[in-house]
Amino acid sequence: MIHVFVGPTLRRSEPLLDTPGVRAWPPVRHADLFDAAIGDGDTVVIIDGVYHQAPALRHKEILDAMSRGVGVIGAASIGALRAAELAPYGMLGVGSIYTAYARGEIDGDDEVAVGQAPDGDWEALTWPVVNLRHILQLACLSGVMDRERADGLLEELRGVYYPQRTTAAVRAVCRRRGEDEFPGWLAERRARDEHFGDLKRNDALAAVRRALRGWAPPAAARLPVAPTPYLLRWSNAAARRRIDGVELFTAERLVYQQVFNPVFREWWAAYLEQLSRRPEPGGGPGMVLDARLARVTGGDGDVAAHQVFHPAVDLRDETTVGLLLAGETSEDRQAVARYTGALALARRTRPGFTVAAVRADLTRRALLEVWGCTEEEFDLEASARGLVSGSHAVEAAKRLMPGWLAERTEKKAEAAGAY
Repeated sequence: MIHVFVGPTLRRSEPLLDTPGVRAWPPVRHADLFDAAIGDGDTVVIIDGVYHQAPALRHKEILDAMSRGVGVIGAASIGALRAAELAPYGMLGVGSIYTAYARGEIDGDDEVAVGQAPDGDWEALTWPVVNLRHILQLACLSGVMDRERADGLLEELRGVYYPQRTTAAVRAVCRRRGEDEFPGWLAERRARDEHFGDLKRNDALAAVRRALRGWAPPAAARLPVAPTPYLLRWSNAAARRRIDGVELFTAERLVYQQVFNPVFREWWAAYLEQLSRRPEPGGGPGMVLDARLARVTGGDGDVAAHQVFHPAVDLRDETTVGLLLAGETSEDRQAVARYTGALALARRTRPGFTVAAVRADLTRRALLEVWGCTEEEFDLEASARGLVSGSHAVEAAKRLMPGWLAERTEKKAEAAGAY
């Protein structure tokens, strides 16, 4: 499968995007490459990406995808810039814009940035610098202007903020500089060919065609990527699965079990045991958890394994997910869906609401009530459930509070109505 992340550079109606085996996605953004639909052996073509209105795709995410066997091609827009930066690691760049970035002839996102309609339409509303430069070069070759005037006009156009660099703005700059012939010449060329001078479009189509011909990434692209805390956090946040017709985030399902399942302590202990028995990264054998604990603590029997070992959980690992959600029921998943809905409702209806703003003292009291433990036992109970400490448990459980409080209020109302 070829996954093409594209926005204003190509229209939705572009025939090449309807080729069998090609799936067109919106402009790429942070966490998109973690999507389970992108499998090992697939090819990703990055053309357009967001970076202003939403978190941008990180370099580490591209490297992680390549390490999993996903071939990544970049061209035309932010894809060309990222390909120039990551070519030594196995990302393939295509087209003249990529080449200009790779040679250092241009740099920066502003070269390819365009304004786009906020309603999701893929049409570009403004001119990117790379297209303007190319068109001015063609104008010089046609005798419309000389190189010195073209350079001056380009410099002034570059000074226009990219969301405001519309056709009207280009005409206004030309009038201010006394360039009366160029706007008419450009309008005439575009009347004959609406894609005249569209360097970005040409490069984007070339990249998709390159992917359709087949491309095997170099072996260097499959080098393992160090699982940094940030990368693990991003991939965990993106992990999700459709079950019983409902798409649920795996992290939400896990936190629900950690908070509400009375036997989750046993699952966490089983996970620590399984993790301890895995072979060491350097090739050494694993060992039973008790032996590992004794080696670390010097045989202090008063310390539990969950107080010593706090491994970062990888929710893309099926074995890990299978262990930690071993006892999850259909009713649990329905509850997770309700709690997720309650959180979304709070975000929609309460201006300025954020999970971080949920009161920590209220969340702490809720956990004490659910777990039936004392303040003195709180940290130990949180640790036994894989939540590290009481403070970490509070932060993890905050996202459950809107749903928990709503259900609690509803139950109280039902109980009052029964008397």
